[in-house]
Amino acid sequence: MGDSGTGTDGEERPEPALLTQPVDGTPDVVATPEALRAAAAALAGGRGAIAVDTERASGYRYSQRAYLVQVRRQGAGTVLVDPVALNDRIDPLIAALADTEWVLHAASQDLPCLAELGLAPARLFDTELAGRLAGYERVALGTLVELLLGYRLEKGHGAADWSRRPLPQEWLDYAALDVELLVELRDALEAELAEQGKLEWALEEFEALRVAPPPPPRAEPWRRTSGIHRVRTPRGLAAVRALWEARDQLARQRDIAPGRVLPDTSIVQAAIAAPDNETDLLRLPVFKGRSQRRIAELWVRALREAAALSRSELPDPSPPHEGPPPPNRWGDRDPAAAARLAAVRAQLTVIAEEHRLPIENLLQPELVRRTCWRPPEPLSTDSVTEALRAGGAREWQIRLTGDALATALKGSG
Repeated sequence: MGDSGTGTDGEERPEPALLTQPVDGTPDVVATPEALRAAAAALAGGRGAIAVDTERASGYRYSQRAYLVQVRRQGAGTVLVDPVALNDRIDPLIAALADTEWVLHAASQDLPCLAELGLAPARLFDTELAGRLAGYERVALGTLVELLLGYRLEKGHGAADWSRRPLPQEWLDYAALDVELLVELRDALEAELAEQGKLEWALEEFEALRVAPPPPPRAEPWRRTSGIHRVRTPRGLAAVRALWEARDQLARQRDIAPGRVLPDTSIVQAAIAAPDNETDLLRLPVFKGRSQRRIAELWVRALREAAALSRSELPDPSPPHEGPPPPNRWGDRDPAAAARLAAVRAQLTVIAEEHRLPIENLLQPELVRRTCWRPPEPLSTDSVTEALRAGGAREWQIRLTGDALATALKGSG
């Protein structure tokens, strides 16, 4: 249902009920070993799947650790755990959540910080991913809860600084509401996926997400500095790299988000202006501020080190790509590959529309590009199937796309 109270079938429906408080009230935060043992015992004695969520301090802290863990299970209610107060010693919670199905929304955001605490699901249901596979265009938690369960969640604190202590009561209310209806949402989505014949697809996706290894570190993360395209010279890129690395080291030491130490825009400005002394640096925007004046020597030292590099030590302005180049360059670099990509995308669009799937969930875009850039040889349905499987495609994706991709690749050759 939408804000107008009219469903997708045109039927008038009541307005969603606004939830501002959990039905059983917001529990006290678990912050002592004794309280943790009691909460873990209650969870272990509960029934069914377990709703799990975390709150981090992205944009405020360097680390992506969990500053609050929310758990809810039928028969046990909601538990809010403060891992910081417990020094990350949460063995009773780990034991209570073992061998159970976890329900998360956008699980890829939460699983890494849960793993840092020793928490990992034996089985997983991701309500955001389930919503995508079910064909919903908007899959935010609040949107799906409203559409499928008829409630509107009070939102507004997801981007807050959850490292703050004590946590405000309204933030705790928000955190508890994030798991209040998660299991009910799981059940509604499971029924819809089963009706659409997609439940087995979803289970494959959930398992692949559950066992996925962490992504490898980027080879040159400084190249993702916002606005770096404005820096035209290798010497300027060396300055960006030096400032980025100095900022990253300081941010890590202080556990502050790098952008709060020095914005990307200021790194780019300093790289372009190339000041060689503190006086000139402090004339630039942001660097004029009191907090930057205190550490101006750090930035000047980084700039001087970049300026002193030999030509052979300067970064390559056009580093080689590990994979294919951006698709908008394919027409010039390899017209045949561009034709293959266009043909494959057309086939995938037809399949995705037929099954009410986002095309990026039908087959990973990076895998599509790699397959089109360098197709397997000899080209056949079997070789394409093996290439997709080796690239991480799930069996349901291969069944839907393997033949079509092989036909498109052959026909565009």
